[in-house]
Amino acid sequence: MSEMSQVTKEKLIADFKVVVSDAEELLRATAGQAGEKVGDLRNKAQDHLASAKAKLAEAEAVLVDKAKQVGRAADDYVQDNPWRSVGVAAGIGLLVGLLIGRR
Repeated sequence: MSEMSQVTKEKLIADFKVVVSDAEELLRATAGQAGEKVGDLRNKAQDHLASAKAKLAEAEAVLVDKAKQVGRAADDYVQDNPWRSVGVAAGIGLLVGLLIGRR
């Protein structure tokens, strides 16, 4: 999974949490409203909100699992190739140092 895709999914999950929170707040604010239609709409909204929360939890679990897999793969690579990893890190450090030194 690319880093940009990971960031996009994390942003989507964060935005979705805000929407769910706002919907819950709206449901609490309208709790005192009377009427059969309002009650039906609140029940439907609560059902959809519960479903959305479950899907959000699943998406978060998948995201965390993939992040753990990437972390394990990186750890395995470093364990298998310690000197190559040190060389790559030194190269990246050199490039960053050169870029910072130009400013």
